[in-house]
Amino acid sequence: MTVPGIDHPQLVAWMGRNAPDAGEPLSVSLISGGRSNLTYLVEGRERSLVLRRPPLGHVLPTAHDMRREWRVISALAPTPVPVPEPVAFCADEDVIGAPFYLMGYVEGEAVRSREQLGDRTPEQTRRLSERLAEVLAGIHAVDYREVGLGDFGRPEGYMARQLDRWCQQWERSKTADLPDYDRLVARLRERLPAEATGTLVHGDYRLDNTLLRTGDLEIAAVVDWEMSTLGDPLADLGLTLTYWHDRGDEERARIPVAGDVTVAPGFMNAAEFAAHYTKVSGRDISDLGFYVAFGNFKLAVIVEGIHARFRQGKTVGEGFDRIGAAVPTLISRAHRMLDQH
Repeated sequence: MTVPGIDHPQLVAWMGRNAPDAGEPLSVSLISGGRSNLTYLVEGRERSLVLRRPPLGHVLPTAHDMRREWRVISALAPTPVPVPEPVAFCADEDVIGAPFYLMGYVEGEAVRSREQLGDRTPEQTRRLSERLAEVLAGIHAVDYREVGLGDFGRPEGYMARQLDRWCQQWERSKTADLPDYDRLVARLRERLPAEATGTLVHGDYRLDNTLLRTGDLEIAAVVDWEMSTLGDPLADLGLTLTYWHDRGDEERARIPVAGDVTVAPGFMNAAEFAAHYTKVSGRDISDLGFYVAFGNFKLAVIVEGIHARFRQGKTVGEGFDRIGAAVPTLISRAHRMLDQH
């Protein structure tokens, strides 16, 4: 059995020692989707598990940290935040070539397109968009010290460090010089907000980083915690709205990330989503424009990294040939957001 990124015999031996309840892994297959860490379905003799490992090839320092992702889902497992069951972690790169972890398989679907919603009513899709805001508020409401994440990050100076970090990632990944990028960084630095009360932040929160139960569209689990830390909760909200595709936004339609599910009938638009988040969280979002601009900046850097891996032939899956064109568009959208707010 040959699966990219997996050494099957080594995995079988390791699971026999560390996840014996699953039984012998009979098959391993790459789960479709995922443009960053790789996600595999491991079908064991007794139960199915999911394996997460870093991407192949071009891996940036501090990115794709398996131990970080493992730690946060382990901490959140007893809380109201829905996460997969943590099963086992492996730091030994000799097993499959990189650190990885196993988690319980969650019956649910990562919804990226309107078609996946099927014949859902506008009332059902509206409730789904409300739940997305409520779960995000729930993440930000976790007492991170109480669940053992007191040293998971440094909330103080979070946004300034984020700006520095993503600038460094850009320099390591960039495939071309873009003057509008340099101007955007200067504008963001000038507009850095005052310190906010720190919370746990997901770092990449959007609908297709959740798994939905097919019966009632309830959020069964939040996944892809690789960018999680302690920081400013509005950074999460701003990035979620960066992924949001409002009806009639044709420019956003040409950015190939996160799908078009938010244009489905009944789905709240970005402003309604932000208002519902405010209602359930009680947070002041008066400076949200900055955070949405920052979200566009961050997504531009992420997309440039994916584009760099595509050019090296290191991506797994389809749909990467158009992704590089989204970078200047995202930078332009960030500038417009700063102009408007």
